Amino acid sequence: MTISGAGIRRMRLLRSIKQEHLAELLGVNQATVSRWERSQLALSAEQAAKLERIFSSPQHAVVDAALKQLVEDSVRPVHLICDRTHRLLAASRPRQTEWRAPFGAFLGRSLFSYASAEIAAAEQSLEERGWHEGRLSSLILDTGANGNALLPIAAGRVIWERIMLSDGSAGRLVTTIG
Repeated sequence: MTISGAGIRRMRLLRSIKQEHLAELLGVNQATVSRWERSQLALSAEQAAKLERIFSSPQHAVVDAALKQLVEDSVRPVHLICDRTHRLLAASRPRQTEWRAPFGAFLGRSLFSYASAEIAAAEQSLEERGWHEGRLSSLILDTGANGNALLPIAAGRVIWERIMLSDGSAGRLVTTIG
């Protein structure tokens, strides 16, 4: 596949994929994607093949848009993040009302800096539990309060559910259950 830098950018924007996410899917950093888009760096054959798979799948936008809509329409406090980067992908209105800043301030950004000590400890245990290999698909945990005024997390209980997104990356559905 031969695609210009402008073509990469156009295809990425048509699919509403951020440079950082495309970089994650291709196993490079965001600066590399930026250099590709400015035609300052050529793609390897392997990268071009991966890019073609990502851009040629018409299902990505439709499937993920349906999932996003389900999350946003939920009557429960729930949000969807990228499982590896913790970038916010979607949130229900009940979840958004817990936050003290507009939803747009968090969308596409990692929420990990707001994690309570309990959430951070659970995150550290995921590798040994086999979470990323798919041996564990859900986990119930007590959150503990984070004391943050902007994105407060109250002490409570949540369930983490690992789900595959249409582009092959994993998402994590976070639902307050108590």
